[in-house]
Amino acid sequence: MRTFHNEVHLFTKFLTTRNGVLFQQDCLKVLPLIREGSIDCIFADPPFNIGKDYKNGYDDKRQNEEFIIWCKEWISQCSRILKTGGSFFIYATPELNIKFGNILNELLSFRHWIALTMKGTFRRGMRLYPAHYSLLYYTKGEPKTFNLLRTPIPTCRHCKGEIPDYGGHRGSLNPSGLNLTDFWTDTSPNRHRKFKVRPGVNELKIIIPERAILISTNENDIVLDPFGGGGSTFQAAEKNKRNWIGVEKYDCNHIRRKLQEEFPDSIDKPPGFEIENYFQQEISL
Repeated sequence: MRTFHNEVHLFTKFLTTRNGVLFQQDCLKVLPLIREGSIDCIFADPPFNIGKDYKNGYDDKRQNEEFIIWCKEWISQCSRILKTGGSFFIYATPELNIKFGNILNELLSFRHWIALTMKGTFRRGMRLYPAHYSLLYYTKGEPKTFNLLRTPIPTCRHCKGEIPDYGGHRGSLNPSGLNLTDFWTDTSPNRHRKFKVRPGVNELKIIIPERAILISTNENDIVLDPFGGGGSTFQAAEKNKRNWIGVEKYDCNHIRRKLQEEFPDSIDKPPGFEIENYFQQEISL
């Protein structure tokens, strides 16, 4: 077994698949050990510091200043380990992503603020009804990979006819679908118990990290998620033949169950890439 360490931290692999490795650890103990400029794409869905109950013992409420200092640390580490041209996506509330954007603007190049419709919330006080979350998209310089994606042509639920795309030519829609925009309307969280890893906790649909991965990587590129959560990023990477490194402090058993169900022939198999090559220090035991 191979164990990675520096003078303070010691951690081992929680699970492996044909495409990935998951570590059960605090991301700030793992990220500093990863080689600079080694990761193609990072997708992060961090805690929102709103007192959310993750059903795992994590306290999602810190002093605001403490929370932002912590976020600067993991955002800076993620930016460091990106390859030149690599992509960094952060999914969060608009309020948080404004703060994250201020940090990222000092480190990387802004690409998009992607709005994702999220119905089912409720209005609080003197505010408009909140109907979207945001996905920040930054790169380290010009993107080395940018794949154009298409979405299905929407149809009328009554007549079943195609709904014209007023951003293009009304009578000549591409049969392959519409160009993906920075406004995603099909990304509401999974609420049905069948699709949840953690009962009572809304999780990202796979479509959100999957689109990020498909936009910014090619097969066998390496994807990293520092907050594994329900495992949607790893599921998307495994499905699309991307290599991946994952970190999750609390919910690794839930992630294992999801990957076991989706990819039974891949779970606990040795990954098809040399994970040791991504770390600055290592020791064999």
